[in-house]
Parts: sequence; C-alpha cells; structure tokens
Amino acid sequence: MPSAVRVLCLSLLALTAATPPAAADASWSVAPSGGGRPSFYAEGAPGTVLEDTVSVTNRGGWPLTVRLTGDGVPLAFAGRTVRIPPRTRADVPFTVTVPASAAPGVRSGTVVAVDPDGRTRTVPLRLRATGPELTALTVERVTVDRDGITYDLVNRGTVPLVPHLAIRADGLFGPLLDRPARPLGTTLPPASRTRLTEPWPDRPAVDAVDVRLTVTAEDGTADTASASARFVPWGPVTGTAGALTAGLALGVVRRHRRAGLRGVRG
Repeated sequence: MPSAVRVLCLSLLALTAATPPAAADASWSVAPSGGGRPSFYAEGAPGTVLEDTVSVTNRGGWPLTVRLTGDGVPLAFAGRTVRIPPRTRADVPFTVTVPASAAPGVRSGTVVAVDPDGRTRTVPLRLRATGPELTALTVERVTVDRDGITYDLVNRGTVPLVPHLAIRADGLFGPLLDRPARPLGTTLPPASRTRLTEPWPDRPAVDAVDVRLTVTAEDGTADTASASARFVPWGPVTGTAGALTAGLALGVVRRHRRAGLRGVRG
C-alpha cells in the first residue's frame, strides 16, 4: 500500500477513534410537576379519583408536540396531545382512578410521552389502594353429574386468594373419593365468582352419593358445602321404572355449611 494512502487511512482511523458517540437526545423531558420528585405517587380508597400534574419541558429551538398516555393504571389527561413552544415547559393535569374493585395494596403504572419521531419518555407511577384487608371465601352451588363435581368459589373479601380444595365422597357402602386439600392453580380476585369442575372419571354407575367440598385460604379461612346424588344405569331401565329412574338419577339435594368467614388480615 502506498505510504500516502496508508497515512490517510491511519488518519481516518484516528479521527474515528477520537469522535465521541452521539449524545442521547436531551432536547425534551418529562417529570412530575413541582420538581424534586423522581416518580408519581397516589393513594386512596377504591373508587377515589386523584389528581396530579406532569411537566413536559422543550429545551430545543423548535416547537414540540407530544402524545401523553398511561400504562398499568387508569389515567386521564387534560389533553392527550400537547404542543410546547421552544424553550418552554407545559404543565398538564391528569387524574388517576383507584379501581372500585381494587384490593388493598400497591400497583405500578407509568406516565408515557411520545414525540412525532417515536422517541419516548416515561415516569413511574405507584398507586396504593387503601382499605382493610378482609379474607372471606365460600364454596357454593355444588352439583354432581356425568362430567364430575361442579361448584362455585366466591371471594367475598378484599384481597386476592389462592384456594385449596379437599373433596370427600361417600356411597352406600363406604368412601368413594378422598382427595386431600391441594392448590387449584388459580387466583380469585376480590369480589369475584369462579365456576369450576372437578373431574371424577371413575364415579359409580349405581349408588347414592354424598359429596363434601372444603375450600381453604392461606390464612385458614374455610368453607364447606355438600351435595347428594343418586346414580342408576339408564340402558336396562324401561317403561314406568325408567320414568322413576329418570326422577332419581340426578336428583341433587344441596347442603351448605359455612366453616368460617374470618376477616381482617394485617
């Protein structure tokens, strides 16, 4: 390689090495109004509407338009699209609503601003729902049929619950089913009702069955419900006997006994 070309290449490499990486665009920013806060914080009872203000600062020499949105919590801005003149700050009020069904505790959200080039600025927001932590759980509407044992789990409290279920079934000649308490792999939101079915593939073809379901929560809150069913074969039965059988086959009598609705968890 000629020496002049080599010197030019070396000069270019040296120039490239000396050139600093492009600085991140800092012509505009977003922050909580008032200064000194790294993030937003809101607190209130379920259903409460809280107010705050976000500041968008344009340090550049041209007008800036940004679009404001929220993520994770219910936010409503006084204006979703804001135009900020050069070297100016715009203060935009917004509200955050504590969901009416929110359980006591903290949830995370974000205030998001996006400019026309797709550049994004975000500010974290923490929303705390206040109120007593009550645990209340019931099992209801138990039925027994060909598909298994179907029932409702009802979370009547203010905190999410991870239920455990135990099942006992007794026939005319003794126990038929004895499943110890185990987690169901589902979480019940506060003030919710969930319909579930427990498979029973080897249920008897002929028997009178009493089924008892016991559901428990993490703190020991429990409830028990029962149902009775009569199983007889359909095929061989005809005429008057068949009509009688039809009346007995899936006649279900429900019994319900509450084992506790203990509340106030600290």
